[in-house]
Amino acid sequence: MRHFGFFVVCALAMMLSGCGGGGGSNSTINGNWSATLTNVDGSTALAFNLTLTENSSGAVSVSNLAFNTQTSCFGSGSTGAGTFTLTGDTNGVTTGSLQLTIQSSADNGSNQLTLNGTLNQSAGSNIITGTWSLSGTGSGCTGNGNFTMGPAS
Repeated sequence: MRHFGFFVVCALAMMLSGCGGGGGSNSTINGNWSATLTNVDGSTALAFNLTLTENSSGAVSVSNLAFNTQTSCFGSGSTGAGTFTLTGDTNGVTTGSLQLTIQSSADNGSNQLTLNGTLNQSAGSNIITGTWSLSGTGSGCTGNGNFTMGPAS
């Protein structure tokens, strides 16, 4: 009977240890990121740093947004939000899709930057690549191209 009790306790411990890890939140996306956006011709359009935080439903909040390139389209009051969907975790390689929108503050017009990318984590490195588009009312605040986002150093 003592062995049976030990087995039950071990089984219960294994079940409980699995409960917390299967939720929607994935620490893979959480942290400080650095993004470089390039125009269709390959020239740099924008560069910025930001902090991403995913909640348990997959919603992503943006904080500490700071542009590294001169832009009249976005100021210090710009905000962002998005979603992250984990699509796979095979042989230690995590993949997922990120949709992110950055909205300008009112003093910069009505400008919106949209990023659609894919996370491909391999060898312990998180890289998000994808496409971006910018639309708005500010002068020169339109465009599109590709982006790369990686952990900020």
